[in-house]
Amino acid sequence: MAAPNSAERKACRDARDQLWQCLDKNNDRLESCQKFQADFEARCPAQWVKYFTKRRDFLKYKEKMQTEGFTPAGGPRENS
Repeated sequence: MAAPNSAERKACRDARDQLWQCLDKNNDRLESCQKFQADFEARCPAQWVKYFTKRRDFLKYKEKMQTEGFTPAGGPRENS
């Protein structure tokens, strides 16, 4: 597969941004954003879809850690 040209990259990023806006508005419920998901998958190479999906998950996790902080899991503790 050939690398996407400038117009194709822009179309992919625009589709990604529309999907992410829809997910933000709908509390990450993908069923509410199927149209945008299909457009995103149609306009972007499969590897990019995979990367951007993981990237969004990471950014959401990072935002949560910054706002809520880190709470260690309650498991057995070792005495030092």
